[in-house]
Amino acid sequence: MRRLARSAIALFLAAAALVAAPSAYAQRGGDDGQAQADEAAKKQRSKEWDVVQAPLPGMRNSGPCPFVKSLYDAARYVEFKDNREATASVAYSGEIERISAGCSYRGDEPIKVVMDVLFQLGKGPQATSNSKTYRYWIAVTERNTMVITKQYFDLPAKFGDKDRIYVTEKISNIVIPRAKDTTSGGNFEILIGFDVTPEMAEFNRFGKRFRAAAGTGAVTGTTSAAAPQ
Repeated sequence: MRRLARSAIALFLAAAALVAAPSAYAQRGGDDGQAQADEAAKKQRSKEWDVVQAPLPGMRNSGPCPFVKSLYDAARYVEFKDNREATASVAYSGEIERISAGCSYRGDEPIKVVMDVLFQLGKGPQATSNSKTYRYWIAVTERNTMVITKQYFDLPAKFGDKDRIYVTEKISNIVIPRAKDTTSGGNFEILIGFDVTPEMAEFNRFGKRFRAAAGTGAVTGTTSAAAPQ
């Protein structure tokens, strides 16, 4: 399995009395060859995801883990040349395919969260390079209310002769302080999304989609990210 090296991520949370805001490029239609290629890519994705997924904390917690999800408006990245919403105008795309997370905390300890995030990244007809650095963010919020902290991170992708690749980001040791031992992890949310333009967010909001071209197959890379305690 190919591994991509990258620097560590830092996600800081200010200690406070916290109690408890808010899924690529694909082309319509397709023939049997496209369907077979999509199925093969799906199997490859599942196989690699099972391999790279990190073991998550298994200790008994004082309460539930924070809710972890992608924000709908930012879960996909579709970059069009000249903002033309057409298959032939796609330059680069991305989608948050899957998120796996676990946490641990007991007594008055802070909540420690680890996550594996599977990204599907695509190169379209208007791509100008075989590499692209995407940008995504992670936010910790009090559930359904205010954002506590939000940080942006780079996700480098090297396509080579592929038009689609899968990359897993391993994010470890996100630490959420608790004011008292009765503060449950269920009071918090961890949100993930691409850094998108207002036009991209609107495209996502209306549920517009394209089906990715079959290309020459899919590969998976794994990167590691650590958030210091």
